[in-house]
Amino acid sequence: MKISKSKQKNQFSNLSYILFIYFSLLLGLTTTAQTKISGIIISQNGKNVAFVEIYDKISGLKYLSNAKGEFSIRLEKPGNHELVFHKESYAALEKTVSTSDENIVIILNKITNLSEVVIRKQKEKISALNKLKDIEETAIYAGKKTEVITLNKLTANKATNNTRQIFAQVTGLTINESSDGGLQLSIGGRGLDPNRTSNFNTRQNSYDISADVLGYPESYYATPTEALEEIQVVRGAASLQYGTQFGGLVNFKLKTPSKKPFEFATRNTIGSYGLFTNFTSLSGTKDKFSYYTFYNHKQGNGFRPNSEFESKNYFGNLNYQFNDKTSLHFDYTYFNYLAQQAGGLTDVMFNQNPTQSNRTRNWFAVNWNLFALRLKHKFDTNTDFSLQLFGLDASRKAVGYRSNRVSNPDILGTERDLLIGKFVNWGSEARFLKRYKIKDHTSAFLIGAKYYQSKNSGIQGPGSSGSDANFNIADAEFPFYQNQSNYTYPNLNVAVFGENIFKITSNFSITPGFRFEKIKTQAEGSYRKINLDLAGNVILDETKFENNIKDRNFVLLGIGLSYKPQNRIEFYGNVSQNYRSVTFNDIRTVSPSQVIDENITDEKGYTSDIGIRGQIDDNVTFDASIYGLYYDDKIGEYETRNPNGSAAIVRFRDNIGTAVTYGFETMFDWSLNKTFFKQNDNFVWNVFSNIAITDSEYLKSDAPNIEGNKVEFVPLYNIKTGTGIGYKNFISSLQFTYVSSQFTEANNSKTDANDNTYGIFGQIPAYYVADFSTSYKWKNWKLEAGITNFTNNSYFTRRATGYPGPGIIPSDTRTFYTTLEFVF
Repeated sequence: MKISKSKQKNQFSNLSYILFIYFSLLLGLTTTAQTKISGIIISQNGKNVAFVEIYDKISGLKYLSNAKGEFSIRLEKPGNHELVFHKESYAALEKTVSTSDENIVIILNKITNLSEVVIRKQKEKISALNKLKDIEETAIYAGKKTEVITLNKLTANKATNNTRQIFAQVTGLTINESSDGGLQLSIGGRGLDPNRTSNFNTRQNSYDISADVLGYPESYYATPTEALEEIQVVRGAASLQYGTQFGGLVNFKLKTPSKKPFEFATRNTIGSYGLFTNFTSLSGTKDKFSYYTFYNHKQGNGFRPNSEFESKNYFGNLNYQFNDKTSLHFDYTYFNYLAQQAGGLTDVMFNQNPTQSNRTRNWFAVNWNLFALRLKHKFDTNTDFSLQLFGLDASRKAVGYRSNRVSNPDILGTERDLLIGKFVNWGSEARFLKRYKIKDHTSAFLIGAKYYQSKNSGIQGPGSSGSDANFNIADAEFPFYQNQSNYTYPNLNVAVFGENIFKITSNFSITPGFRFEKIKTQAEGSYRKINLDLAGNVILDETKFENNIKDRNFVLLGIGLSYKPQNRIEFYGNVSQNYRSVTFNDIRTVSPSQVIDENITDEKGYTSDIGIRGQIDDNVTFDASIYGLYYDDKIGEYETRNPNGSAAIVRFRDNIGTAVTYGFETMFDWSLNKTFFKQNDNFVWNVFSNIAITDSEYLKSDAPNIEGNKVEFVPLYNIKTGTGIGYKNFISSLQFTYVSSQFTEANNSKTDANDNTYGIFGQIPAYYVADFSTSYKWKNWKLEAGITNFTNNSYFTRRATGYPGPGIIPSDTRTFYTTLEFVF
């Protein structure tokens, strides 16, 4: 699809006009000094207490005292403020202070041998609501639907990144579950395919970690849950700051270095089906230098035959604080794993025995190297700047027998399909945020730019006739392999984005924003076309060369609204344009059961949210919203005869048409102990419910029998509910999940229970699953244990058209785990 020069010129004119308005507003406003509260923090024996966390309960902002225990807090308005002071091994102190006070002295009482429940309660006092603040460093989230998962609050199977438990309080997510020990994350929602989280912009410490942000946005690397401090989720309105996607942002924020000079932690887990994991971390701070590093090893056999896996993951974070205004941060991540894939099943095979496998020669390997360097600088108390450089050097390799007839046996000595993908990319992102005042109200302006380029490659060829993990091309052994191809995928992306919080009153703000994108994607290479007659003789052997270039410029606009009628209650709403670039997988397929339209193009549309969220009496946290997602040129699949002339039935991938997804999402968490057991500091009890009711429809389509159908990957009901209870050092959690049935392609094919050929057509049936986890802490030791899927239900969450199938991919049966942790 080409854009005319006049249209490009108009788009650049629009961008220039938008930038002119923003900079005029910024330069025309004067900043004024803000009210401050300052003081010093000491212990009961008069010694200064360094690095104390300070939480403003009204604004939700967090601060940190310096190495001498001194603090100076910028406040939006004068008067009384409720502050919480917290440091490990000290009792949290809640205190109301006034801006008229001078040189405040805060005295903290040192306490030893705190129970796990008391420690958790103390941390909750300095925890904001389960959402991102309006401004986080150099990012703006005002008026957006955001969710924050705080990992130290969870009692769950963290060793295997159990997604059901980890994301239990994030509304409306659909999950592809697998038995690979949590090596990959696959979440979606609102009609977006969960496969490898490819419809979210996935980041770690705010930098990209997917294979290729535009061309191949799949996440083969998932940050270990045991290393995380929190997970930040921003829905579709994140498109303005984070680029072309409909799902939003998922950012994995790793633990920060310990304030002590040295801290050592190790966690060892054993579980069902040969599971063993080790997570060991070192952390500390000395003067201006701090570090956090971990090593994570996983291995297991899986609950099905031919499902063994082993992974090694190393992460290093180095930080240097030049002064109070400037710091430099470096991250390196290494991830390597090899997994055998049991393949997919037909409906008949799944109903007979969901733990079976007839694929013995399928292997998958990943090698990931991530680099990131980030500079943070404060020009003054109102002006922040960040610059990050990031890069990826990685590969993904897969070899296996991929017949679209799933029930066919895998015969030793026959050829296998081999795929080799290499991903080399780098980018930089700069952000500038300025707070300023209009009358007495603080507003904020953000401007940013991103440059990203990649040169990736993809090779498909014959794999060896053996059964081992051999990733060398066997073209000498199989000279007439029919799907051979060799491509490079150069990508270039330049973006400029901006948002502005206009604080109209002390309670109401408007946040407009824009993003200008220049995207150039290219696929250059060749594929070999071979036809054989019935006797196996070659009747056609030709190589076809391609050089497809897609170059486009466009502007995305959006606006968010926020109204806070009282403390900790907020009405919010937003609407934003969205865009999704076609990916490598959208252009070229390697699966014999899938065909792609050669004219497939980008998706465009809008997303919007309207909701209310907040906290009532410190006991109940809630978020209830309605949303709408409008897609134009939505990419999807439907069952049809192969349009290339074959009589085979395939899943055809195309821009199907215009679709809409809409629904109601609510999250409710009630701390029963704060309501009924306020006097018992050693007791904690909460219940939560997470309910999403979602509907969808294809409004129009040129494809046959699609208009009026439901959108794929949209269950009507998606419910997670549970409870957590703890006394002193014992804490446990119980969770129940129910997901109603969903279609997997656009013509809404019903499940054929007698299908013993493909396994790729039909619905994902409704399912429920229950999980139980518990932990006990004694001094520096902690013991965790649990049972996932303790009712031992047989179910599945995916019908794969290619890897790791094709066919039905069964989810885990009942599994046990236990973890022993030691911290020194």
